[in-house]
Amino acid sequence: MAHLHGIGTIAPEHSGDFADLDTGADGMFRVGVDGVVRILTPRDRKVEFICHADKTLVWVKSAMGYPALYPLHDAEFEGPAAAVLMDLDGTSVHSEEFWIWIIRETTARLLGDPKFDLEEADLPHVSGHSVGEHLQYCIDKYCPGRTVEEARTHYFEITHHELKEIAAGRGKPEAFTPTPGLKEFLLEIKSRGILVGLVTSGLYEKAWPEIVSAFRTMKLGDPLKFYDAIISAGHAIRPGQAGTLGELEPKPHPWLYAETARVGLGLDASKRSRVIGFEDSSAGVVSIRLAGFAAVGVGGGNIAQSGVRPLLHRDIGDLREALPVVLGEA
Repeated sequence: MAHLHGIGTIAPEHSGDFADLDTGADGMFRVGVDGVVRILTPRDRKVEFICHADKTLVWVKSAMGYPALYPLHDAEFEGPAAAVLMDLDGTSVHSEEFWIWIIRETTARLLGDPKFDLEEADLPHVSGHSVGEHLQYCIDKYCPGRTVEEARTHYFEITHHELKEIAAGRGKPEAFTPTPGLKEFLLEIKSRGILVGLVTSGLYEKAWPEIVSAFRTMKLGDPLKFYDAIISAGHAIRPGQAGTLGELEPKPHPWLYAETARVGLGLDASKRSRVIGFEDSSAGVVSIRLAGFAAVGVGGGNIAQSGVRPLLHRDIGDLREALPVVLGEA
């Protein structure tokens, strides 16, 4: 199979992860026209790869109506790392089941059906992306005619109540727990002088309790003093509260990872080969790659189901397995 710019040669065991398309980017590109040699999409069809002989463009779809087109650069990693970029949900903290449950409860409220439950097929679409993307998916499938704004109102009411209950020692048990090996991994790379950035598509009010809870469990003190940069999707935009555009620029867009490295850690594009990112979701893997960095896939998320394994530098089950890679020993 031919080498694809930014993707490489797709291994035989991953050949079923991508499907070929005749047209892409809402009809803007067609195979065989203007230098396009292939158009590929992973299983979850969240993005499309427009492959030319000398470049690959990535069409990032948007349930919110704002798609975008980005170049996909080759991502070669040279250890030891200057910086490690860590996803939060699923990669650093096990919390996906909790946030999927919140999406389910929100949809149940919209339907007026407390017995509502999501299907197995919904899981890749209600994790790893933004709150707005998750809610729009559920509206389109289960309650067309309702609005994202209405859903967000329910979502934040449920979230605020549950987080308050958890903080008080009640609420959903073990909602936020550190992933296996996280403490050992973080302490080892910090001891080597490697910068560590934490990156999440979650809004601050949702992400911060997770971080604090995990660090309390690991007895690592104040996360703000441990991490060299923490970037979230910002604050919700609600009446009487200033917010950000985080809902329209989350993963799989590159901006959260790009901002963590360039602004948060002060690493310019010349250092890209010394930066490596860790993710358990397809959206996060695409985000890391679009930001120009090599990506390590962490088991337990939706990477395999979504079909983005050909984009990975390495695939691991436990963070400790990646230490030789990060330290330039493998």
